[in-house]
Amino acid sequence: MQTASVVNPPADAAMPGAAQAASAAAARRRANLLALRRIALPVLAAALVLAVWEVGTRWAQVPEVLLPPPSAVLDRLVNAFPLLMKHAWPTIWQSLAGFTIATVLGITLASLLSASTIIRETLYPNVVFFQLIPKIALAPLFVVWFGLGPEARLSFSVFVSFFPVVIATLAGLDNVERDLLRLCRALTASSWQTFVSVRLPHAVPYIFSGMKIASTFAIIGVIVGEFITSRAGLGYLILFASAQAETALILAAISVLCVFGLAFYGVVAFCERWTIERFGDRPR
Repeated sequence: MQTASVVNPPADAAMPGAAQAASAAAARRRANLLALRRIALPVLAAALVLAVWEVGTRWAQVPEVLLPPPSAVLDRLVNAFPLLMKHAWPTIWQSLAGFTIATVLGITLASLLSASTIIRETLYPNVVFFQLIPKIALAPLFVVWFGLGPEARLSFSVFVSFFPVVIATLAGLDNVERDLLRLCRALTASSWQTFVSVRLPHAVPYIFSGMKIASTFAIIGVIVGEFITSRAGLGYLILFASAQAETALILAAISVLCVFGLAFYGVVAFCERWTIERFGDRPR
């Protein structure tokens, strides 16, 4: 009888495992539905706006010079696709380069500000002061300083986008739990060891938050520079199409910018998720 009870356990003994499996399956279904909703709702909202735009412009017979319907913009996008890609390349590589330089400079400056009270008291007020100045007003100065080449647009992109990285990184480096810092001192860890092992890992989510903002600012900086001093790029193409009253081409160029901006932001967000999943959680 004892052997039979071991080979064939009671039915209620398997219930906890079955309940856990059912709970896990339900949790997966809820997560999948939530992910689907996060994708479907913005897509449906955008589709609704485009549909209203299309029907409204055609019903009101709005001239295409003022506001072409989305179908006309799509047609212009397809026909002018080689031209758009030709001008998109300078904008893309300068945005990526400006974002990369701004990220490196921002993390480096924030690390120095966090490491030294004297450096913070000396530099931080000046950094904030320069950010209070309307940045577009300073764009012509970059042309005077760096000329009409890509250096002016690249430097202006860095100038516009590095401040969010500085602020976010500095917040992450400073908001470390005091108990962890006291533990590092008790273990006689050096300042560098504390920075590498505690402060920097804790600041990773903050750094990526600043990088996501900087990814959009870098594109804005390049576009503003192309408005002022460029013969190539999507900003130049928008100005050229505006002078020719080609509103559909303007909106097509803006559409390409939107796609690039979304892709850029998505890559940064993916890198953030990948890094946090492998090297730590978000701060609580």
